[in-house]
Amino acid sequence: MIANTDMMSVLLEACPSFSTKWESSRDEWRQEADVPPLYLVLADFARHLIGMVERGEKAVLVAVFTAVERLLVEGDPDVREATVVGLLEDLQNLNLHPNGTAPEQFLPYLGPASARWWEKLDRFWQHGELLTDDDGAAPAGGAG
Repeated sequence: MIANTDMMSVLLEACPSFSTKWESSRDEWRQEADVPPLYLVLADFARHLIGMVERGEKAVLVAVFTAVERLLVEGDPDVREATVVGLLEDLQNLNLHPNGTAPEQFLPYLGPASARWWEKLDRFWQHGELLTDDDGAAPAGGAG
């Protein structure tokens, strides 16, 4: 099972170009915590991926969403929650798409688990449906 302490290494393996930003975040937060706040880093990662869409870096996006799928399938509950609420939700945030990209541009890269959660996030924001896993449980601390 992938723990939250291993989450960024899974993403960085798929997207080494984010390493510089990750190291910068770690240095910035070193005095206050062992690791930077995960959700802030995931927001930066979402912006990084949006930039990749702008530049048409399709091969890396395929690798990233393979890693995202791993996090959703193999991650512990905290990792799954952070992947959904901290990354996928940020990719859907129109405020993070200022240069003409759109959240829908990520749809071709989604695997089965990420596509399922993408749709659940859409239904949450469009219709107020609770954000729950298939067993009906809301992600701990999540949007549900």
